[in-house]
Amino acid sequence: MQRDILPHLPVVLAVARRGGFAAAAKELGMSASAVSHSVRLVEDRLGLPLFARTTRSVSLTDWGQLLVDTTGPSITGIDDALERLKSAQGQVSGLLRLTIAQPFIDMVVTPVIREMTKRYPDLTIEVSADKRLIDIVAENFDAGIRLGGTIDQDMKILRLSPPFRTIMAAAPSYIEQHGQPASIKDLADHNCLSYRHSGGALYDWELESGSGEIAVPSAGNLIVNDMNVAIDFALEGLGIIYMFEPKIAAELADGRLVEILPEASVEETGLFLYFPDRAGNNPKLRAFIDTAKTVLKRRDNPTIG
Repeated sequence: MQRDILPHLPVVLAVARRGGFAAAAKELGMSASAVSHSVRLVEDRLGLPLFARTTRSVSLTDWGQLLVDTTGPSITGIDDALERLKSAQGQVSGLLRLTIAQPFIDMVVTPVIREMTKRYPDLTIEVSADKRLIDIVAENFDAGIRLGGTIDQDMKILRLSPPFRTIMAAAPSYIEQHGQPASIKDLADHNCLSYRHSGGALYDWELESGSGEIAVPSAGNLIVNDMNVAIDFALEGLGIIYMFEPKIAAELADGRLVEILPEASVEETGLFLYFPDRAGNNPKLRAFIDTAKTVLKRRDNPTIG
């Protein structure tokens, strides 16, 4: 057994995971030259090329993919075991990687992260704000946060928020100039801000018609792919937005935005943390779960957990 390559295998896995030497070096806290040395040592000992390198990209060879597939789970298991030992001594450390749908970061994540940085100074937290659904196992995330109903059934889940509504809203200045729609049908005569999916399609507004939910195309002269931009435009009186109510709670409370057609709003299931069953005892993820339960319940959310 070539035991001398064992200390260098996590470096190889990091390069594969990050898709490059510089990114792996940043994650591991090493120099790029040290990362390159470790990879070259493993390749020399095995007599096989693990990565195909060009001036612009780094990709796994077939041999490299086989090495990652066969050694990755074992090394991950060792890392988890060591972190459990640290946790038993009251320590939580390492890298916690979370994928979160972009609109929900300020709704539930920011207050939890704020508290975690106080509790666990040795823990590094990476938050990836994504619009697309992520395979957290394939992309090496510890957990994700999404709306209920969009999560694979084989995942363990933890509720992070109560159900909430998706509503339409506009600024008083827009209503003063254009009036309020009296029905869903009237929306066709208003400037409704459109939202473009990461896949390219425009998002249809899902509204309650009285006899069930219907999909209504948004018709307007503004298209965005970021909800915060849509809110800014609405505050300027540029049109009607379709938005998760908690994201504009302050603007509704102080009158900067006014709800449109409240009877047409729909209720969402709420936000959930999801993760593979085997990851539930990982100390760093356990720390996030425990912190979330404490912090979010403080915010008058008795249903959390």
